[in-house]
Amino acid sequence: MNAPNYIARAVNVAARQIGDEFMIMSGNDSSLFSLNETAAMLWQAADGVTPLADIVAQKICTEFDIDPETALADARATAVELAEHGILRVSDRPVTESGS
Repeated sequence: MNAPNYIARAVNVAARQIGDEFMIMSGNDSSLFSLNETAAMLWQAADGVTPLADIVAQKICTEFDIDPETALADARATAVELAEHGILRVSDRPVTESGS
């Protein structure tokens, strides 16, 4: 799989912030996931049209003391993992369809 350059939220999930944690429930199988702060930032910013590198530069690198290359590699790995669970959709080009 090519490295994801764009991420979009899956359409069949429910999300709720509880304190500092972000909880996501999959509509596919009712699995419940607790996202850490970084994963929650990615999920919230996943509009399908903002490049992942921009999300990392604007959200993660400004919040945490991490170099952009490491942050982008980590964000790509997190995005792929979330996509495997059906929470995010990843693509090498903008995701503009609604998925419905």
